[in-house]
Amino acid sequence: MPTVELYDFSPLLRLLITGLALALGPLAWVWLRNKNASATQRLRVLTLLTLFLTFDLVLFGAFTRLTDSGLGCPDWPGCYGSASPLGAKQHINAAQDAMPSGPVTHPKAWIEMIHRYLATGVGVLILTLTVGTWLARRRRAADMVQAPSVWWPVVTLVWVCAQGAFGALTVTMKLFPAIVTSHLLGGLVLLTLLRAQATRYPRPLLLSTALPNAALPRAVWWWVVGSFAALWLQIALGGWVSTNYAVLVCSDFPTCQGMLWPAMDFREGFTLWRSLGMTAEGGNISFQALTAIHYVHRLTAYVVFALVVAVSIKLYAFAAFRRSALWLGGLMLLQVATGMSNVVLGWPLIGAVAHTGGAAALVIVLTGIIFSGLPTNQGVRFGRPAKPAFSRLAT
Repeated sequence: MPTVELYDFSPLLRLLITGLALALGPLAWVWLRNKNASATQRLRVLTLLTLFLTFDLVLFGAFTRLTDSGLGCPDWPGCYGSASPLGAKQHINAAQDAMPSGPVTHPKAWIEMIHRYLATGVGVLILTLTVGTWLARRRRAADMVQAPSVWWPVVTLVWVCAQGAFGALTVTMKLFPAIVTSHLLGGLVLLTLLRAQATRYPRPLLLSTALPNAALPRAVWWWVVGSFAALWLQIALGGWVSTNYAVLVCSDFPTCQGMLWPAMDFREGFTLWRSLGMTAEGGNISFQALTAIHYVHRLTAYVVFALVVAVSIKLYAFAAFRRSALWLGGLMLLQVATGMSNVVLGWPLIGAVAHTGGAAALVIVLTGIIFSGLPTNQGVRFGRPAKPAFSRLAT
């Protein structure tokens, strides 16, 4: 592969313009659909739309990783110093000729750069959300009294900038597993921040018919928080499996390599600061270490599944959270199906991307429950309803 500078900021302005152009479409849609609406309504819709597009970005990031396109352009933020693979055609040809099945090919370069364009567009939307919230607050719009504090979008903006830095390190540190896993987790933190903001508006979001403040009993709320924490641990373990390419070390289920407890090296497998495929000492990582990475994720999945199902059952007793309970149960079944398909079908691309999408959707749903069901909410506390009230279902 030809030598290339890891950081070349010469195409940065063109990339920012591309991101702005991509963001103009969603922004125009929000404005045209809500031009006669209040500031709160427009910001609410923009928050929800940004959440949706960020979810799509997380899925495309998984697609980028799973197609081995993370180094499709080996520099940052452009591609061989160009704003698109078109301008880098000569360099990509040379790299592809040197390594036809290597990390740099024309399709992989396009996948990687599209991911960067989409990320820049999401960044523009979050910047717009921040400025819009600040302006509405400064004008002291009456309907902004109960809306999120301006600090929510500010923190989100800072976080998306940090995500950009992790994206750069993912490339320049050559898919360092700890960095790639952190980048995945950072994308889910971004979803959490946006979903939390969406729950703090005083009225339901778009087609949602949820009550904005349906306080849960404290014990049930803590069950939800516990399942949320367990889910984050499981996602981190799943990211560690994927970024270490440890999915296929166990191709059977429920056993692994024909055993209920295969040979594993936990110390080597969970040494976090090391290069891809290497030990901390610089040798090749062992098969036993990869087995440990895979099997710990699988064992933890059983615990998380049981915990989330238990929470779903508890939530189903409350009319305001019945829809959320059904979503949790359905998404957990999706995770089981896609997780098993990754093992027994040899890590199919659609199953692997769907597995990441299911995890991201679980984060969104649980975040919504946690923030809308805070026990301190000054809302109606729900006992067991006499009959379902579809006008009071939660998202």
